[in-house]
Amino acid sequence: MKAVFGLSAVVVLLSPLAATTARAQMPDQRIAQAVLPLPEDLRAGATVLVYDPATGERKILRQGTNNIECQPKNPADGFTWCYNKVTAPRRDLQAKLKAQKKSDKEIADAVAEATKTGTIKPAPYGTMSYRLSSDEGRIKLLWVMSVPMATPESIGVSTVSQRDAALKGAGLPWLMLPGTPGAHVMIPINPGTATATK
Repeated sequence: MKAVFGLSAVVVLLSPLAATTARAQMPDQRIAQAVLPLPEDLRAGATVLVYDPATGERKILRQGTNNIECQPKNPADGFTWCYNKVTAPRRDLQAKLKAQKKSDKEIADAVAEATKTGTIKPAPYGTMSYRLSSDEGRIKLLWVMSVPMATPESIGVSTVSQRDAALKGAGLPWLMLPGTPGAHVMIPINPGTATATK
């Protein structure tokens, strides 16, 4: 009986320690996962953050030293995102609107209006963002370059989607939303590293 009581006491005493250890490890795991879309040399200096789903407020998991911010995999859409800090105001607004339960269209319209009025500045030409997915129906590793107002003629990039080819590991860059402030070049990186996030 004493042995059973002693074992129970040890379990009770160790349980808070185990829970604390698990909590301490979780941010490190999230940080390591969040920076996977980045080129190797940008990972160590990236800021890692999450948004509170109830308020849309940002919470820093790790303060970085370069101009990149990353978010761990979002269970809602399955994406891990990294992007230049100059686009943070757009992300902050989107997070707050999501917390208010706005629809995707309402969020897109609000961001477009904020950009039009100058409340949010458009991403500078050539700004990069990085996306990772472990979903088999999506491009695993995708780099995206913002090229506001660009057209196929101005930058020499096709508008023919390479999504299907990219899913087979043979994608090429293509231009989306040509001639608009949201024009961007999709750059599938093959092979992706999504297996590390499954």
